[in-house]
Amino acid sequence: MKFGHPAFAPYRQLIDALDLDRVHPTLDELNALASAHHTTQANGLPLRFIAAKGHLSARDYEIHILHTGQVPTRADTWHDVLNALVWLRFPRFKAALNAAHGEAIAVEADSRRGRRRDALTVLDESGVWVISRESTLPALLAGRAWHTLFWEARSRVETEMRFVVVGHALLEKALAPYPSMTGKCLLLRSDSLDPDAVDVQAVMVLGAIDTPRQLAPLPVQGIPGWDAANAHAAYYANREIFRPTRNTPS
Repeated sequence: MKFGHPAFAPYRQLIDALDLDRVHPTLDELNALASAHHTTQANGLPLRFIAAKGHLSARDYEIHILHTGQVPTRADTWHDVLNALVWLRFPRFKAALNAAHGEAIAVEADSRRGRRRDALTVLDESGVWVISRESTLPALLAGRAWHTLFWEARSRVETEMRFVVVGHALLEKALAPYPSMTGKCLLLRSDSLDPDAVDVQAVMVLGAIDTPRQLAPLPVQGIPGWDAANAHAAYYANREIFRPTRNTPS
């Protein structure tokens, strides 16, 4: 199954509705779902997916969405289809990303992307919500204590944490997963592991992100159950993938 990776679990209803395991969707099908769910962008405009014509710069792309509600989309590419999928599943977060880009662009002195927009782009492409009901587990992740987190505390990770991929480029990689796939984390502390219960919190946390350095890396194939091979402790011994912090003794 093309969309069998655990990263696609939050999107399963949409995947089935669009029959993505079999075909690429049409723009009309994407727009029908956007309309049915009353999906809007940050300014309250109805979200619509339109055919991409020519090449837009990253700045122009974000401003176009912010001013029109139209998302230029190549419906025959998984990269763009998965971007649409995230818009449909987590519209509040995607709208916040788009609005934050607009705010950052408005204060940039020239066309060069600043650190704030670097961070927003990283989240848009490779973001992962790391939802935890306790504080010690995210601290292990932030400290890159991979063996401790994913092996020694494995049962707690399975019951007290949830990982939600919101970066469409990372979702595209999950179509053909490989061990070194890496996301960038937005850490969310919540009593509920339901992603629909934390979307407001995700938007709030997003407001405090102004550099990619604030986004901890996550080798997503190390998440318990996301790769059958990680059922063995030796999986986490590969330091090319599970790199310790610089301060961690060898």
